[in-house]
Amino acid sequence: MAAFKTLDQADVAGKRVLVRADLNVPTKDGVVTDATRIERFAPTVKDLIARGAKVIVISHFERPKGRRVPEMSLKPIAPALAKIIGQPVAFADDCIGPDAAAVVNKLNNGDVALLENLRFHKGEEDNDPAFVKELAALGDIYVNDAFSAAHRAHASTEGLAHVLPAYAGRQMQAELEALSAALENPKKPVAALVGGAKVSSKLDVLNHLIDRVDLLIIGGGMANAFLFAQGVEVGKSLCERDLADTARAIMAKAKAKGCEILLPVDATVADAFKEGAAATTVKIDAVPADKMILDIGPESAKRLEEKLDGCKTLLWNGPMGAFEVKPFDKGTVQAAQAAARLTQAGKLISVAGGGDTVAALNAAGVADKFTYVSTAGGAFLEWLEGKALPGVAALQK
Repeated sequence: MAAFKTLDQADVAGKRVLVRADLNVPTKDGVVTDATRIERFAPTVKDLIARGAKVIVISHFERPKGRRVPEMSLKPIAPALAKIIGQPVAFADDCIGPDAAAVVNKLNNGDVALLENLRFHKGEEDNDPAFVKELAALGDIYVNDAFSAAHRAHASTEGLAHVLPAYAGRQMQAELEALSAALENPKKPVAALVGGAKVSSKLDVLNHLIDRVDLLIIGGGMANAFLFAQGVEVGKSLCERDLADTARAIMAKAKAKGCEILLPVDATVADAFKEGAAATTVKIDAVPADKMILDIGPESAKRLEEKLDGCKTLLWNGPMGAFEVKPFDKGTVQAAQAAARLTQAGKLISVAGGGDTVAALNAAGVADKFTYVSTAGGAFLEWLEGKALPGVAALQK
């Protein structure tokens, strides 16, 4: 990964620091219901406060599409941020113009302000140079701490980095260092666990990983397409049968590259996807025609554990089964707990990301036992696909 500047290289004392965060957090009735992203962002703010910066936080919230939508205001986020950083946060009713300037101009060293939703202006998503210029007028230094928005070439994620001295925030730095350690300069052997419902959504991921990992573990509904491509009948299971040729091509490429593909050898099946459904375990080549595969079986979970024990690095994206509904969470939980044990024992570097992945690791109670868990969704997936992320590339200029 090309070099990028961090806060360690920034002289921020007395400077107006525009910090791009991702504060697009879940709320209900104007109250934040999950503050994880704010908590992850807090170290950057606290660092800047301690060093006497005037901190100006900017973020998007939902998709107002260039219009002012009152229920998409960032105003309810200000008290949540204030609580987490332990000091007041001023709020500006706009992110550019007189309202924003008035709030910014009142800041003393060590003060914090949050500006209104960037996406209330069309120029944000258009990366309009005029909008970039108006944002830049509010700051002396730009810090990007929003990896989860780095796959968007927007004014606040890409444009600002070209007109102000640009640095990576603490969360961005941690994310980039973790991803580099997992795929660009990993300790070998490297395993990638890729799950989820559909192969079609992960084709680019699989093709990119095959060139870079030694073991590719495929789970979830995705695995069914690979099993079907090998002549295994998967009953009523979710299965993209029309991608059988694609699955065979991926397996052939993996063989040529020396990348082992691990598929389930047994499965937990049921006749309905619902809580408490009667579930049984069958060999993978004995799935009844009227049943659906909803999780890997115990033998598959054991093989997965044994394979991980021989690896040094693990990249995880997606669950092994329908983990949201018991008893179909067992395979995912067992795999996650095995990876966590190896990580805690110092035997494995484990990096995970993606919305379902974070939920699955939280359900297994091990999210804090992995080396790094990314809260980014689209950006993490595009990084897995090998795509350049505009918000990261701009920091590396």
